[in-house]
Amino acid sequence: GITGLFARLLDMPDCTVMDVLAIVMAETLSSGSCLIESVGLHMGIDMADYWVADDAFYSLIRDREVLTAILREVGGDTVAQAHVVEKSKTIKHVINDHLTGENGRTKRDHWVPRWMAFPPSTYTGRGGVATVAAAERVKWQAEAEEPTDPTPQAPALLPEPGNDVDAGEEVLDASEAEPERLAA
Repeated sequence: GITGLFARLLDMPDCTVMDVLAIVMAETLSSGSCLIESVGLHMGIDMADYWVADDAFYSLIRDREVLTAILREVGGDTVAQAHVVEKSKTIKHVINDHLTGENGRTKRDHWVPRWMAFPPSTYTGRGGVATVAAAERVKWQAEAEEPTDPTPQAPALLPEPGNDVDAGEEVLDASEAEPERLAA
């Protein structure tokens, strides 16, 4: 149980525990969430380093417009146009041939579907892609947190050299200026 797992972790070096922690955290994060999109962008994750298309990927894509767009992306315009009237199964095989370099196709290395990239995007304008929606929410949140003036000017506490001070205006010396600025 969990107690035994905890005991095993206590016996491991800290660096190993941190590796285990990273995997556990990654496995528990919700795909398509704002957190994933924020972390992926911040860390500069390239999913092509970790993911390759497999049978599960092909079985989940049923949209001809998306399949044709993917074929255009991995095989080029000429190949996509030549297969536009083919059955989905055939298009999937041609995509796979380009990703693996089989059947005389030029191999396309280091590819992931647009919705798995950081930042993600879509193949159609229909929407409904969770990763893209999450990335948009993250973008809006980041924009809301940005100051309107990215380089705010500190108020001038000391007169500029050569400027006259108005009568009755108090001039702060350097020892008073810093606490005064911090209090503001």
